[in-house]
Amino acid sequence: MTTTSSTPGYTARHLSVLEGLEAVRKRPGMYIGTTDSRGLMHCLWEIIDNSVDEALGGHGDRIEIVLHADSSVEVRDNGRGVPVDVEPKTGLTGVEVVFTKLHAGGKFGGGSYAASGGLHGVGASVVNALSARLDVEVDRHGRTHRMSFHRGEPGVFDDSAGVGPESPFEPFVSGSELAVVGKVAKARTGTRVRYWADRQIFLPSAVFSYDELVTRARQTSFLVPGLALTVRDERGVPGTPGEHGPHEETFLHEGGVVDFVDHLAPDAAVTDVWHLTGAGTFTETVPVLDERGHMTPQEVSRTCEVDVAVRWGTGYATEVRSFVNIIATPKGGTHLAGFEAALLKTLRAQVTANARRLKVSSKDSSERIEKEDVLAGLTAVVTVRLAEPQFEGQTKEVLGTAPVRGIVARVVEQELTSLLTSSKREHKAHSAALLDKVVGEMRARISARKQKEISRRKTALESSSLPAKLADCRIDDVERSELFIVEGDSALGTAKLARSSDYQALLPIRGKILNVQKASVGDMLKNAECASIIQVIGAGSGRTFDLEAARYGKVVLMTDADVDGAHIRTLLLTLFFRYMRPLVEDGRVYAAVPPLHRVEVIGAGSRKNEYLYTYSEAELAATLKKLDRAGRRYKDDIQRYKGLGEMDADQLAETTMDPRHRTLRRVTVEGAQRAEEIFELLMGSDVAPRKDFIVAGAHALDRSRIDA
Repeated sequence: MTTTSSTPGYTARHLSVLEGLEAVRKRPGMYIGTTDSRGLMHCLWEIIDNSVDEALGGHGDRIEIVLHADSSVEVRDNGRGVPVDVEPKTGLTGVEVVFTKLHAGGKFGGGSYAASGGLHGVGASVVNALSARLDVEVDRHGRTHRMSFHRGEPGVFDDSAGVGPESPFEPFVSGSELAVVGKVAKARTGTRVRYWADRQIFLPSAVFSYDELVTRARQTSFLVPGLALTVRDERGVPGTPGEHGPHEETFLHEGGVVDFVDHLAPDAAVTDVWHLTGAGTFTETVPVLDERGHMTPQEVSRTCEVDVAVRWGTGYATEVRSFVNIIATPKGGTHLAGFEAALLKTLRAQVTANARRLKVSSKDSSERIEKEDVLAGLTAVVTVRLAEPQFEGQTKEVLGTAPVRGIVARVVEQELTSLLTSSKREHKAHSAALLDKVVGEMRARISARKQKEISRRKTALESSSLPAKLADCRIDDVERSELFIVEGDSALGTAKLARSSDYQALLPIRGKILNVQKASVGDMLKNAECASIIQVIGAGSGRTFDLEAARYGKVVLMTDADVDGAHIRTLLLTLFFRYMRPLVEDGRVYAAVPPLHRVEVIGAGSRKNEYLYTYSEAELAATLKKLDRAGRRYKDDIQRYKGLGEMDADQLAETTMDPRHRTLRRVTVEGAQRAEEIFELLMGSDVAPRKDFIVAGAHALDRSRIDA
């Protein structure tokens, strides 16, 4: 930061203002983490969180965030407004204290907020120090007060030529002035902060992320029920919703964390969303400023409020968000540790109490519920509210207040046990379904471990535990190896002759496998076909799936080119998507494309007849038309393949299995959320949406495509 010590009239007052903020400018990473886009967004969170803290205390219900076209950002609220009266110790107005003094404000030292996101009283002053210009307006006592700052120093901008950080600036010399610039209704209060980030500090590539801002606004609206947050983008940045003009979104939720869990849940429900609430008290020793200005240790009593929502779904992915006073703690902390410990303890106790129904042996040490079994399919939001929580650093990513762990654990254990042992019909049904799921996940984990142990390749002199029907390949090179999952034994016989046994393995399946979108984990593992596929691939299933352990570089689904074949392929893809998704995401799952027709073209003179293969009715029509135009004759008895078993080995090899000639369709997951919705629609338990989908698309059905 450049100071103007040689400027006439420069006084010691400037030094007192800039003394602390100079350290912020020299070491910004200590306060905001980085000087790229993340640091830029962190500054914005600091200002927004100040407004949210007002709403959290019941003093406001509206916040507006505006991304202006001139690279500035503005945050408006209808809270109480920053105090405008003179603070006796410094002789400065509350506005100047908050925006120029580190460790000052309503959160540092307590009194103004029972619980807040800000702790150290440095947020607003740090943003001010790192801004080329910051303007703050406060509505209070029937008047609008205004003060401006240039890189942390208070003064006056000459905006006659336009508002911006380049406007001529005159710092205050003898004393600061909090200007009164208008009148408002006496009942109206609020604060407006607009600032331009200092490009001397931030990287040129640092920009405000609209998507991140919207995500945070939506998240906050869940955590503070009744608070409306509006995000407006006036920048016109290409690739954003506002590229063609100002774009505005408003978020308001009354249901709190219960609505949040509903929003986050990625799968079909096993249980309702359960709301677990409670509170506890603890004491801690903190330094307090006494009347003589000395810091003395004092024991204070704290209250910790716990607000948790949980819900289990049919999937195995875990989505847990944790917060302290609406501040996200992405790396967890004591509150999350207490939550997870309570979940594990409670569900272990309930499984033991229901061991007979669940067929779980208390004597078998391997049949023990672990944390990963409990977390499978869990969507949860864990929030705690307490005064002056201890975080690791100003970025507040990890909660460190030790007593919070015990309080959260006790509340969750009591509330969850009450629900799981409730005599209400709906609670009993969901409790039973949850325990079945947890035990199923445990058995899936144990089964996956056993499969990994037995699925390693055996040498010719060793016995193999792999399914007898597997026709394995000879090489150990995973990158080159291919597993063909073929439909039926008739196709297997032809495929055995058509394959290259050096690197192509064959696994036949009998008919249509289990629809795993509807079935539980336990039912899936009991199904012989599903179990064989998982065992042969050798990488486990669900959350224990290990892509590195997969025994084949490609998995090719080779089914007949008819309606039944398409159904079997869909069932197989459902299995891969639900329980071996990393294999799909890595692009290692393929669908073979066998031909539908074979056209025998008569050779001219002594030339041999030529065979052409087509893969659709449209391609067949186009091929025949092309032959007619060229004057070439072909046999009228065009062969239509109804199944892979109808092909000769050389035909199957040439068209479907030989890498030099075949066509494979790679299965990808471009949008996981969309794919999940489609699989649930086509393969899920809810029949009504599927019926509507079929009826809506019936008019487009080509009856000639049905093999009848």
